[in-house]
Amino acid sequence: MRAFVFALMLVLPGLTVLPAASRAQEAVARFGEGDTPLLLRSTTDIAIIRPVIERFAQLRPELGITYEQWGSNALYARSRADCREGGTSADAVFSSAVQQMVALVNAACAHSHQSPATQALPESRRWRDELWGVTTEPAVIVYNRRALAGGAVPRSRFALLDAIRARPERFRGRIATYDIAASGLGYLFAYSDSLEATTFGALMESFARVDAVATCCSAEIIEGVAQGRFVVAYNVLGSYVANAARPEVGVILPEDYTLILSRSYMIPRGARQKAYAAELLDFLLSAEAQALLSEAGLITSTDAAETALAPSVRRFIPLSPALLVALDRNRRAILLKFWAETFREPSVP
Repeated sequence: MRAFVFALMLVLPGLTVLPAASRAQEAVARFGEGDTPLLLRSTTDIAIIRPVIERFAQLRPELGITYEQWGSNALYARSRADCREGGTSADAVFSSAVQQMVALVNAACAHSHQSPATQALPESRRWRDELWGVTTEPAVIVYNRRALAGGAVPRSRFALLDAIRARPERFRGRIATYDIAASGLGYLFAYSDSLEATTFGALMESFARVDAVATCCSAEIIEGVAQGRFVVAYNVLGSYVANAARPEVGVILPEDYTLILSRSYMIPRGARQKAYAAELLDFLLSAEAQALLSEAGLITSTDAAETALAPSVRRFIPLSPALLVALDRNRRAILLKFWAETFREPSVP
């Protein structure tokens, strides 16, 4: 499997166009009764973000806010098409698939904005004054508390590997993660893992041996763990686990390294309400909104005293041109092929 990691490093440049995705949003909500329309497209579940958008609507009663919830790949495809073809653009786009957002900014699809709130962000959470990281969310390992307890709980990838090797039948068909062909977020986490050559190949080998399951959605994965259909789920976004509030589900911040994502916000070049979109951004970065986001599980402290994570094991995913490599056509094809081979359908005797 080391050969796979080396292959990823040797591919040629060239950005990919994602596979065709549905152009329809998954859900829609409206906030406020004002006459001035503001369209926000986001991958964040309406139920999670609702208190934050409701508060902004209270502060700006002149607005009638339409919030569209999208899957990450579909949102990227729609935003890219709007930018290229002059379609009906959102006034703001807010996505967890930050590599796709970097690609949109790189393609000159974004409007710039500067304010004290944006300038106060660390450099890893802002790029070219056109993309800003609003949240702080770790990628976690979750497990069923009834199936695993005490020393059996794998607190690192190395421990998970050891557990699978020692008792493969316990885990057969009962490890889940995102389907990276369908999930831009899942792809980002898998790509980030592929840069960690010490564990990635071995982990994929182990997943293949026990017929691990790749599926679409955070809610489905977490519910599967809660019900005991899955013993472990790998690389789940921690905010969704927090919001599920299932006591049967335990959460691990991996001690070898923990990926930390900052969900990103962009004002499209074709936005009709750029000023209000900028006001919404500044509000999201305000102390009031950050507290609301924290209550919603979208802000997780990375302070070592609270998380027990040493600074050396925190892997922040920066908003930078380096993420464009994740969308390289050849690199993506290699990773998707490797993933499909790992998560192939179990053989029938």
